[in-house]
Amino acid sequence: MSKTIDRTDVFKSALSAATRAIAGQVELAVEFSVDGGRVQDGQVTLTTPPKDLTPAAAARARGQADALAMRVAHHDARKHQRAMPQREDARRLFEAAERARVESIGAAAMDGVAENLDAALQQRCERAGYTRVTDKSRAPMDDALEFVLREVLTGRKLPPAAEQVAAMWRGELADKAAAPLARAQASMHDQTAFSSVMRQLLRDLGMADDSANKTDEDDTEGEKDEEADAKTEAPDEGEGEGEGEGESQEQDSSEGGEGEPGDDIEASSSLDADTEMEASEADEDEPATPIRPNYRDSDSFKSEYKAFTTIHDEVATAETLCDPEELTRLRAYLDAQLQGLQGAVSRLANRLQRRLMAQQNRSWMFDLEEGVLDTARLTRVIVDPTAPLSFKMEDESKFRDTVVTLLLDNSGSMRGRPIMVAALCADILARTLERCGVKVEILGFTTQAWKGGLSREDWIKAGKPQTPGRLNDLRHIVYKSADAPWRRVRRNLGLMMREGLLKENIDGEALLWAHDRLMARAEQRKILMVISDGAPVDDSTLSVNVGNPLEKHLREVIAHIEGPLSPVELIAIGIGHDVTRWYRRAVTIVDAEQLGGAMTDKLAELFGEEEAKKAKAAAQSPELRQRQAGRSASVGAGRAVKKTTFGEVAKGRRSGA
Repeated sequence: MSKTIDRTDVFKSALSAATRAIAGQVELAVEFSVDGGRVQDGQVTLTTPPKDLTPAAAARARGQADALAMRVAHHDARKHQRAMPQREDARRLFEAAERARVESIGAAAMDGVAENLDAALQQRCERAGYTRVTDKSRAPMDDALEFVLREVLTGRKLPPAAEQVAAMWRGELADKAAAPLARAQASMHDQTAFSSVMRQLLRDLGMADDSANKTDEDDTEGEKDEEADAKTEAPDEGEGEGEGEGESQEQDSSEGGEGEPGDDIEASSSLDADTEMEASEADEDEPATPIRPNYRDSDSFKSEYKAFTTIHDEVATAETLCDPEELTRLRAYLDAQLQGLQGAVSRLANRLQRRLMAQQNRSWMFDLEEGVLDTARLTRVIVDPTAPLSFKMEDESKFRDTVVTLLLDNSGSMRGRPIMVAALCADILARTLERCGVKVEILGFTTQAWKGGLSREDWIKAGKPQTPGRLNDLRHIVYKSADAPWRRVRRNLGLMMREGLLKENIDGEALLWAHDRLMARAEQRKILMVISDGAPVDDSTLSVNVGNPLEKHLREVIAHIEGPLSPVELIAIGIGHDVTRWYRRAVTIVDAEQLGGAMTDKLAELFGEEEAKKAKAAAQSPELRQRQAGRSASVGAGRAVKKTTFGEVAKGRRSGA
């Protein structure tokens, strides 16, 4: 055991040294974490290598480290942000192209780095399920562009999983953007020139907007004007003094905005502010929310809330954030921790199932030509063999046309018992509702980093403009989609047990994301249940904005969902936190152990209200009253006829006697 630990420590030390060497920064901070794989605030965070370090695992770890080191060495976030297009789909392609550029510089220069990057890329594609993709619609175009560019820039063959995706798009990219692809290699070492080539590629693909090009031209002209003004304002300064000033400015920009920014940084921040103003004027009717795959509710929801940038936000499935083996282990750990509680929650869930099934007022249609054989009417066939068989069929219940979304707060304050109980209750309720014919989606929300991530880093490099809005990178997690069977995604909920996953919570955008996913569904009834233990908190955002924009935005989103324009029924359960002051339909529990009962009671109450409304509406329907009156009259007449008939028969029998 000690030998394994020592070997891992030696590997981590060597990996840190190699990362600093490739990045070209001797003092670069290199840390290890279970959710590593990022560059933030001048620090590289790598994923902790496994204890049983196989050659394949070591190659993947080196590949991740090399990719991040190349980004530190060859990527300028300020230039990248300035050249970024406005459209979301174009942004993803532009980001993928930049990722291919910085990694290809290292792969083209060093064969060892190229092999490490290939190993990391193969693992990434396997986690994304690209080895099973056979349809072009399931192969993302941004990843395909990245893979094709890597091939063009390095001249190396792609790993098998990446080649499978690239092959589906290679022909279309070559037909529509052959010229930019041919010029890409020549501009690989110049980020500004490469950005221009990629914008041309986006235009050839029909995905670039004029605002991005106009912004870039304005930025270029502004930089030239600033240089001219600087020369005009300081004619008496010596050459040596000017050189020293230029060096200090370069040093300030390379340090990512630490300390007092120089004149160049102030100028670039003003340009960025102008760019932001143009983007906000062009997009003022659309709130700055994360990418939503199916439905956007921006037409009916207006808010002044904004995010400084959304390019670092992600919507991820549980499978992409964790290895299958680790998911299985975490799920087993979750079951072991909650073994005593599982029986109680299961009993509550069974009680909910009985109540829901009792509300499904089933009815049968008789005398049909096909369906289930009506055995109660087989006597007619015995009496008259020429009589046809009678069949029946059960009416389809409208109760089944329902989808429920469970939105779980994955913030750090939920760590420990609360998140365990929430995961177990969501798991058992999903299984229960699925048995009742109700589709269930389980979602989680958190951030990618503490106290700001890459968004804050971009803000610092942009010169720290005032009131930037949200300054953290969102991470929205899909544990179970509505159409996925529970048995296939059962282990996904074990991800909540992973150390380092739970960070900060931005509830408003998570609510809007879950709401938009529900609105894209075809079911007639949509229910959204939120489970949280506190108000939205993100230290990075709250420290640089006036007031509390996160709480204000949450109230706006809740008012929108609970308003007349949204058909979604919203329920909130607060764990140790009073949520009734925000949500109209809410309950607050003191202990996490009460969560199972609260969830089942609120769902049963909600379904009971719906059935009561249907019954009341049906009772008030004039057509139904008239139909019932006619049915009662016909039944009464039938009984009277039968009574007379039997009376006459009895009288005849007595007379005959």
